[in-house]
Amino acid sequence: MQQSPIFTRTYDLLVWLIPQTTKFPREQRFVLGKAVQETGLRFQEALIEAALSGERNRQRALARADVDLAKLRFYLRLCHDLKLITLRQHRHVSEMVAEVGRLLGGWRKKEAV
Repeated sequence: MQQSPIFTRTYDLLVWLIPQTTKFPREQRFVLGKAVQETGLRFQEALIEAALSGERNRQRALARADVDLAKLRFYLRLCHDLKLITLRQHRHVSEMVAEVGRLLGGWRKKEAV
């Protein structure tokens, strides 16, 4: 499980994301910052569940992870639009999320066969 690139990339994403959200202004730290953190962590949890589950539960966990990743993309775009992260930071995190998304898509495709 830990050798899979998706776990490494997701961990790297969380390590970047969590400190960034703690720098948000106070009123956004407890709303949007919390939503970003919780969604990122739920995504990681769904991946862990998928890795440790049987086939049927694995597909459900991967579907939940996909939804969480879509939510995370939305929250990050909102963070940028509200000027909580810079354009450069948004590009960086978007590249990280895109890579994780490709890995997740590959895993889901493999499980669907």
